[in-house]
Amino acid sequence: MTATLNVIAALLTIGFGLFGFLAPAFTANALDLAPTKSTMGLSEMRASVGGLFVVTGAAVLWLNTPMAYAMLGVVYAGAALGRFVSVFLDNPPMTKALTFGGIELALAIWLIFANISKTP
Repeated sequence: MTATLNVIAALLTIGFGLFGFLAPAFTANALDLAPTKSTMGLSEMRASVGGLFVVTGAAVLWLNTPMAYAMLGVVYAGAALGRFVSVFLDNPPMTKALTFGGIELALAIWLIFANISKTP
């Protein structure tokens, strides 16, 4: 069961990343980000919201070790931390911020606690 859920989490990571990588304008709109006078924002979406997650998820699947899955959990923990700090400091749209943060937190908790005990 752990192996199956780990693979699902890595595939979700790739799926989330593909939105930013292949549809940066859609992703920017979903995240309430607006383009400015250049297309640098689209480049940033493809890089940090897209490619970073696609390659991280693919690397975790390729390495296929408990530590790799635990580190993916650490990545999600960082995202959740940033999201929840934003809730207190930035007053974002609460439903959207808590939904995204909740998904990130759930993935972080699962990936870290299901895998850290299995690392050497």
